[in-house]
Amino acid sequence: MAKVLVIGSGAREHAIAAQMLKSPQVDEVYCAPGNPGMKKSGIDIEDIDELDFAGLTAFAKKNQVDLTFVGPEVPLAKGIVDYFEDQGLKIFGPNQSSARLESNKEFAKKFMKRHDIPTAKYQAFTNVDEALDYAKKLNFPIVVKENGLAGGKGVTIVKDEKDLKPTIQTSLKKAGEILLEEFLQGEEYSVMVFVGGQQRVIFPISQDHKKLYEGEVGPNTGGMGAYSPVPHITPTIVKDTVDQIVDPTIKGLKTDDLEFSGIIYVGCMLTSDGPKVIEYNLRLGDPETQVLLPQMESNFYQVTMDLVNRKQPDIKFQEKDFYFGVVVAAPGYPKNPKQHIALPDLPENVYIAGVTEENGKLYSKGGRIFTLFDHASTLKEAKTKVYAELAKLGLSEFYYRKDIGFKDINN
Repeated sequence: MAKVLVIGSGAREHAIAAQMLKSPQVDEVYCAPGNPGMKKSGIDIEDIDELDFAGLTAFAKKNQVDLTFVGPEVPLAKGIVDYFEDQGLKIFGPNQSSARLESNKEFAKKFMKRHDIPTAKYQAFTNVDEALDYAKKLNFPIVVKENGLAGGKGVTIVKDEKDLKPTIQTSLKKAGEILLEEFLQGEEYSVMVFVGGQQRVIFPISQDHKKLYEGEVGPNTGGMGAYSPVPHITPTIVKDTVDQIVDPTIKGLKTDDLEFSGIIYVGCMLTSDGPKVIEYNLRLGDPETQVLLPQMESNFYQVTMDLVNRKQPDIKFQEKDFYFGVVVAAPGYPKNPKQHIALPDLPENVYIAGVTEENGKLYSKGGRIFTLFDHASTLKEAKTKVYAELAKLGLSEFYYRKDIGFKDINN
C-alpha cells in the first residue's frame, strides 16, 4: 500500500489529501505542516515547515513515502521539486525553472509572446516615472501587477488617474518591479491542467470569486468561493481555450526545456477577441480545488503517478452535478483578520484552512478559515444547499460572501 505526503496547510491541501485517501492503493496520507482540522478526515499532520526541504525529504525517506504532492506556490518557487528529485524521491510539481511561469510575471509574459499565446499588452518597470509615461498609452482601467508571488493579492485595477501614481509607488515598494497591463474586458474563468511532460488532463472549468464583497467589488483576496462546471463557458469556448492556449503552452514548455509533471492553472479571460491568458499559476487554485477534486471518479493517486511517470492517465469526472463552495473568513480579512475565534462543530463537507486547536476545540488562525462545499443537479440547488448549511452553523463572528455564483444564478 502507498503512502502520500502533501505539502501545505490550507483548505486546498485538505482537499488534495482527502482525495488521495479515497484511492484504493493509498493507506496513509501525511500533510506537512497541515492543520488540526485535517485530522478528522484521517490525515496525519506533521509539524514540518513547507520550506524545510531537508526535514521534508528526511521524513519522506524515513516513512517510505511513495509520492509527494506540492500544494502552495512558495516552496515550488524556491525549488522543492529539484531538492526532492535530487534525492531520488517522486514528487508532483514543477521544478524551480518552470515555476518561474508563476513566480516571475515578466518571464511568463515573454514565454507567451514567444509562443504566440494570446494575453494582454504589457510592459515591466522598476521606475515610477517610466511607468507613468507608459500608462499614458493605455486606457483606464489599468492593471498594476506586482512581479512576484503575492498570494493572489498582488494585482490592482486602477480606474481613475488620481489613483495611478500612489498605486504604482506602493506596488514598486512592495515588489521592486511591476507590470502595467491593458485591462481585459470579459468573463474570467479557471482552467486546471494536470501535465506529465506532453501528456495532459484537463479538469472541468471552474470560476473563482477574487473580490472580498458581493458583486465582485472591494480588494482582491485569495478567493472567496468557486463553482464548477460553469454553464456560460460553453464546450466551444473550452475547445478554443485548449487549442489557442493550453496546447501551445504545453508545446512551448517542451521547446523551452521546461517540461515537468505537475499543474498548469491558466487564469483566462473570454474577451471579444477570444480567450486570453490573465496569468499562469503552477499549482492548483484555492478555492477551485475544493469544488474540482470531489468531481473525480478516477483514482487520484494513480492519475498523479501516471503523470509523474509521463504516462497518459485514465481519468473520468462526474457529469451530472454542479459543485459549489463558499469560503468562510475571519472578519478583517484580507488585511487584518481577527484571530482566535471559536469555530462551531463543522459538517463533513468542509475543507479546513486557518485553524489552531486547544483542548480539542478549533479556533481561527489566519484569514480564510474553511470552505464549505456541496453539490446538486442544478447550480441554484447547490447554492441553496451550501448557504442553508452555512446558516445553520451560526457564523455571525465570521464573514462570507452571499452571492457566489451570481454570474450564472440570477437570484
